[in-house]
Amino acid sequence: MTAELPGALGAALLLGLAGAGHCLGMCGGIAVALRSAQGSHRFMPVSYHLGRIVSYALLGGLLGSAAGAIQLAPWTVTLRFLAGFLLVAMGLHTLGLWFGIRHLEQIGSRVWRYIAPTAQSLMPPKRLSQAFMLGGLWGFMPCGLIYSALTWSAAEGAGAIDSGLLMLAFGIGTLPAMLGATLLGQRVTSFLQQPWVRKGLGIGLVLAGVWSLWLTSNHLGHLLGNHHQPPMQHSSPDMSSDHSNHHPMAPKDAHHH
Repeated sequence: MTAELPGALGAALLLGLAGAGHCLGMCGGIAVALRSAQGSHRFMPVSYHLGRIVSYALLGGLLGSAAGAIQLAPWTVTLRFLAGFLLVAMGLHTLGLWFGIRHLEQIGSRVWRYIAPTAQSLMPPKRLSQAFMLGGLWGFMPCGLIYSALTWSAAEGAGAIDSGLLMLAFGIGTLPAMLGATLLGQRVTSFLQQPWVRKGLGIGLVLAGVWSLWLTSNHLGHLLGNHHQPPMQHSSPDMSSDHSNHHPMAPKDAHHH
């Protein structure tokens, strides 16, 4: 666990909260369906969201393990820069200024076409196990926000555990919007979609990204400074302590005539 992890966990929570509008746009239909299916079991929505968050954490752990397996300093610095840029990109997406992260959705669209039939067969879920499976499958859907968070967690974390924890925090951050839409209807949803709330969350993400980029640049500067620093010159031994033995002109057997 790295020293920067507590701050990164806060950024992950903020990222989940900031994606409230995007989450509702992608998964709002499921939230409504779960609300209608809630009569069969009151913990149906909880089971679904638990499966969804577990899938986020597992995917984050897998990507973090793959990224952490490469123990090279340039690779690590590159990942940290990528993490900072992704935070800025997701903040701009929340502010409605740039939507470049949507291109990431094309990466998983080919995989999702094989998973979608199974997910649709579980709608609406009739048992808690079905709701959990549905939530787990929904972690693979082609969502630019999820893919950006996964890439960011793999770049920001220091291995499987850190990246898994970051995606767990991201999933928890999405709960107010997703679980609120299921249990409380439009009250929570309308609050999270207020312009001032979205602007505040977006600005927070941009600032977190800029701060991460600054820390990485500062760390890189220290590494380059230490790399170019000339090696320390060792002082020559004191010749006066054993002058007769080390002086080139001294006879080998000065005490014999």
